[in-house]
Amino acid sequence: MTKAPKQRFEDMPPAQQAGILCNDPQFQRFAAVRSGYPGGEFLPSAAAEYVRLTCGVNSRGLLNTNKAASERFQALRTEFDAWSGKLATPRP
Repeated sequence: MTKAPKQRFEDMPPAQQAGILCNDPQFQRFAAVRSGYPGGEFLPSAAAEYVRLTCGVNSRGLLNTNKAASERFQALRTEFDAWSGKLATPRP
């Protein structure tokens, strides 16, 4: 039996990416800091609410069909990647 190839995160639909990120402790810290709770940490449910509020949707599933929300989610991912050190931040 052959194992199905693992899907790359970047190739997943936005709603699936959001679900994975909301369960990531580092993203939970990012969401808490961005929500005004520095040093705090959100539970996955609070991180999911942060994503919904930031993207302007009432369900993460809409990230797959709402173009504006999907674009906001991609911007949020970029901000998280920069915050977490995955992307270099420009020098002033």
